[in-house]
Amino acid sequence: MKRTALIILHPGFEEMEAVGPIDLLARADVEVTQASLSEDTLVEGRNGMTLKADISLAKLSREALFDAIILPGGPGINEIRNNTTICGLLEQHHAAGKLVACICAAPLLLLDAGLAPGSRYTAHPAAMSELPDAADEAIVLDGNILTSRGAGTATEFGLALVEALAGKATRDEVAESICWRHG
Repeated sequence: MKRTALIILHPGFEEMEAVGPIDLLARADVEVTQASLSEDTLVEGRNGMTLKADISLAKLSREALFDAIILPGGPGINEIRNNTTICGLLEQHHAAGKLVACICAAPLLLLDAGLAPGSRYTAHPAAMSELPDAADEAIVLDGNILTSRGAGTATEFGLALVEALAGKATRDEVAESICWRHG
């Protein structure tokens, strides 16, 4: 059975934090659905790159569960804080034992969704005032919550997603295929 992942593209998302994981998951034969927050499927990132989402988040079935839900960070996170749809999806996937993955400032939505307390996580230094318990590590996997620091850790984050969804052997194959030799 093919593994699936949902990545939510919000205006002002950090491009490296979205494109890197999307690419690496595709190399691992994980089906990645890109969803935009608006009806417009064209979503502009923080640096002016525009990605074309597959679907509007509003058009996804509320019952749809993916093997992973991924939220990139970037300055757009401030505009989507406490978004009930996103927080609901994070809670739903977490409760179902699915992988919940946030990078950069996106772990702030774990806080908004009530998933941060009691969890071990990391985040971008800019989010530390609200997430003072965040670990100073590139990647943290605690149960089914995967977090990462930021754009500089996007490849590591993507490979951790691959390992969680497709196994270590596939992660190693994908890492080798992109000449990743950082552990």
